[in-house]
Amino acid sequence: MGTWTVVHISSGLIHANIVRGRLESEGIATRLSYEAAGEIYAITVDGLGEVRILVPDEDADRAREILTQSFREEDLDWEGKSDG
Repeated sequence: MGTWTVVHISSGLIHANIVRGRLESEGIATRLSYEAAGEIYAITVDGLGEVRILVPDEDADRAREILTQSFREEDLDWEGKSDG
């Protein structure tokens, strides 16, 4: 893989890991970039606490598209059953 592109900026690791999981469930590799001080002290001031989610350049457009999608609880198949 070549270069990586920021596709989302999160405020904190919890939210960043949710976004990361969403992208990885679609087969897109991710990396997180953040300042250690933000994680240690749970600071979200002046960029501390920001977590950048990066994906390979070739997946950036697809990742952004995935992140624009939203789901309602009733749209999700929690038990592996479909209505059809």
